[in-house]
Amino acid sequence: MENQIEEIKNRLDIVEVIGSYIKLQKAGVNFRALCPFHSEKKPSFFVSPVRQIWRCFGCSKGGDVFKFVMEIEGVEFGDALRILAKRAGVELKSLPKEFFTRRKKLEEILETACLFYQAQLEKSTQGKKAKEYLLERKFNEESIKKWRLGWAPNTFSSLSDFLLSRKFQKKDIVDAGLAFEGKNGHLIDRFRSRIIFPVFDLNSQVVGFGGRIFGTEDVAKYINTPNTLLYDKSKIVYGLDKARLEARRKDFLILVEGYVDCILSHQNGFENTVAVSGTALSLDHLKLLQRYTNNLYFSFDMDLAGQEATKRGIFLAQQMGFEIKILSLPPEKDPADVISQDPLKWKEIIDSAKSIIDYFFELFLSRFDKEKIEEKKEIVKNLAPFILNIPNEIEKTFWLEKISKELKIKEEDLRKELAKIKLVKNEIATSEKTNDSSKSRREILEEKLLCVVLQEPSFLDKITTEDFIFFSSLSQEILKGLKEKKESLFPPEIKNFYDYLFLKSEIEKLEPSILEKEFNFCKKEIVKMTAREKLEEISKRIQAAEKEKNEETLRGLNKEFNFWAEKIK
Repeated sequence: MENQIEEIKNRLDIVEVIGSYIKLQKAGVNFRALCPFHSEKKPSFFVSPVRQIWRCFGCSKGGDVFKFVMEIEGVEFGDALRILAKRAGVELKSLPKEFFTRRKKLEEILETACLFYQAQLEKSTQGKKAKEYLLERKFNEESIKKWRLGWAPNTFSSLSDFLLSRKFQKKDIVDAGLAFEGKNGHLIDRFRSRIIFPVFDLNSQVVGFGGRIFGTEDVAKYINTPNTLLYDKSKIVYGLDKARLEARRKDFLILVEGYVDCILSHQNGFENTVAVSGTALSLDHLKLLQRYTNNLYFSFDMDLAGQEATKRGIFLAQQMGFEIKILSLPPEKDPADVISQDPLKWKEIIDSAKSIIDYFFELFLSRFDKEKIEEKKEIVKNLAPFILNIPNEIEKTFWLEKISKELKIKEEDLRKELAKIKLVKNEIATSEKTNDSSKSRREILEEKLLCVVLQEPSFLDKITTEDFIFFSSLSQEILKGLKEKKESLFPPEIKNFYDYLFLKSEIEKLEPSILEKEFNFCKKEIVKMTAREKLEEISKRIQAAEKEKNEETLRGLNKEFNFWAEKIK
């Protein structure tokens, strides 16, 4: 098992793996980024290609490539192992039983279900009709295969019966969101008479499905997998597994509303397109998208902007600092319609996208008469939330001046009115604190001293083995290993701390001219701190010995007291 883990590590570069999830920037010999695990404005997340480790100095999370995948995917070690083994091209053999997780079982069921749906689309009579419909909608064969589209038969339990025949358990089929139990205990397929759109995670693993009704119109047009262990609609962005590289290259993402819009966009070369299907844009969606770009192009029907859920998503994106543009579609058209008829027209729409404030400024001016006082108030009321959610004060002032001029009202009066508007609650917890705030002064001083030693190893000679008593046991182990040149033999818990210090010493590199001053200050303060702690402890023991009138013990304690008192001078 250990050999397989090492083989995976050796085949993968941590920078490449982490870089496929978040945008990394070169920072000396290391790479840095905004941390994907907490909100921040300045990058405190670093990756070391030399040591193949990562660390966030804001939230203190860190580790190797396995730990990163576990954190970013929200999975157990066994699942991270499988993800990285697949990426590295390593075939896993003889896995211990504990690695066959609940998640893995559900993944197998969903993959089997996907293959079932794909076969039904190609081979069943009704499935072939559904495929003809897709081809009429301008889907090509390549897209049908790439997105693994399928067909759910119009029967009560075709899929469930198939999965049971493959020895999957009832409970697991239900837990995967594929069926529910009827009154008699028999399973009933969730998707029936529907064209199936598999939903993928960032590793292109099937985690759920969307189904469009076909052949009858008397039920909901679209239904989706309910929330499961693998699928959470507030955290899954459809198509992002296929769009993320192009999003990073072009530095913007196009957001559409449906599966069809997304697939046809990709098919026609607009591969930086994703869909948020069947749900409002959430904070988790936006955090996911921000790993790849800070620029979003919305192609939603902007009449929906009157809906609270749609507004909230736009406001959250503004609060997170996204640059937002709006695509203006022809009346009664969605992206799929435009792309199917004329892909060049869609490119023109993208190229002429307007900033969110420009778009709504023009929209509300066209809808209301700015010369009438009541309608003037409506314009301000509708524009206010978009203006107030602009995080940049200079940009905000620009728009306030423009609105003031256009509506012929004083900017001061406009600001007073805007102050009355109740904003969507800012859910973005912008934490700029570093982990140092939760550390004791001793921990901070010892870390600084060890970082100086790692930057200038000659200072090790200034710490004798007799000095070890002034340091914590963890720092003692590090110092001992450095002196004996046995860093490679550190046990895991010591190695993790050593790797952290090594990375920190590179990131917070001090000027050579102040290294000695910093070393001497830290060592002196550590010695004083230890001495004060010892003196306090000895004083209490002296008081106890005096009560007991134990002269011999008192002589020993007084001698010890004098020794530590000397260290403070």
